[in-house]
Amino acid sequence: MLYHTILLENQFTETQMLQCIFLLSDSGEVMLEKQLTGHRVDRSICDWFWDHVIAQGDSFKSMPVIASPTHYLFQIVREGITFLACTQVEMPPLMGIEFLCRVADILSDYLGGLNEDLIKDNFVIVYELLDEMIDNGFPLTTEPNILREMIAPPNIVSKMLSVVTGNSSNVSDTLPGATASCVPWRTTDVKYANNEVYVDLVEEMDAIINRDGVLVKCEISGEVQVNCLLSGLPDLTLSFTNPSILDDVRFHPSVRFRPWESHQILSFVPPDGQFNLMSYRVKKLKSTPIYVKPQITSNAGTCRISVMVGVRNDPGKTIDSITLQFQLPPCILSADLTSNHGTVNILSNKICTWSVGRIPKDKAPSLSGTMVLEIGVESLHVFPTFQVGFRIMGVALSGLQIDKLDLKNVPNRFYKGFRALTRAGQFEVRS
Repeated sequence: MLYHTILLENQFTETQMLQCIFLLSDSGEVMLEKQLTGHRVDRSICDWFWDHVIAQGDSFKSMPVIASPTHYLFQIVREGITFLACTQVEMPPLMGIEFLCRVADILSDYLGGLNEDLIKDNFVIVYELLDEMIDNGFPLTTEPNILREMIAPPNIVSKMLSVVTGNSSNVSDTLPGATASCVPWRTTDVKYANNEVYVDLVEEMDAIINRDGVLVKCEISGEVQVNCLLSGLPDLTLSFTNPSILDDVRFHPSVRFRPWESHQILSFVPPDGQFNLMSYRVKKLKSTPIYVKPQITSNAGTCRISVMVGVRNDPGKTIDSITLQFQLPPCILSADLTSNHGTVNILSNKICTWSVGRIPKDKAPSLSGTMVLEIGVESLHVFPTFQVGFRIMGVALSGLQIDKLDLKNVPNRFYKGFRALTRAGQFEVRS
């Protein structure tokens, strides 16, 4: 279960705190260092960490908690950037990991993405956010709506003003309205001319299909996203027709846990604006909406490839934005690939991308061609793995359905809307 958005210091002992946060690039370079307590953590801990990453590879980077000779380290990796937090004492591991996840989400939201260049171009914003999100090693304010009132997101106007005036700070001179509210994630006296609330079910399908065409794994990771534009202090209740299919549920701090525990009902006072109300997982699905059938044969230094794509189970809505991507084996010298539908591109790093779009009704899209192997290589020994992408608007493939949304303490005239979207996550077809 998630920690509350605002974690008060008296909830933990004085020794349970983070001491430092580092942001490391793919090359191991320290892009950002933030000391959180009076005790300074030496940067040599990053050298120790990166030496072990190089020695042990991705297996070391996938370990969320690491014990070094002098510190306990918490790490997450997002878009090639490693978020590394240090402490010298034992503390709840999930607190450190969850806080780093919140930092990564906030930075991605503020900067419109997450990469090395964005962080270097906006390091002042990053430092300001960290100053507000953690106090003396204790997580403090991690709610995006409150942070946006305290620190203005970067834009072209603010950057021009900082250059002209020499003032690079985006911190507001006034406290956010939520500091005077009985609900810490919601601003007081919110008023809208048109009261609206929208609920979106956004799901990603992760699947693995082996070389024999057998579905090895298929599951859904989903989120319930809410955009609340309601006046006053609304109280909402959201229920599903089939909540029993959900696993590994995680809630926004606004959700009251007891109604969910007893009746699987989401009861909450929402933040103002957009937020993720809940995340979930639906496991052991038995089918996928599309199929991909690759056939690869090779002899005498030449390889022939044929890939077909089609609809396996019609979801009742249009499947669009279908893409196929695969890495050509290192022993391939050249490739001549064509398709009867969509476009095929081969990049300089030997990544082939086939943009199918929508599947036409009159023919099954197929990709075919020949590939020339290196001199001395008679047949192909390393076969590619196909990464599949797609999007389906208007349907949640997990089968989850919203039953009703009840609103209290809101004006009589309001509008509520529901949408669903399913897209491919880690969808792999092996050949």
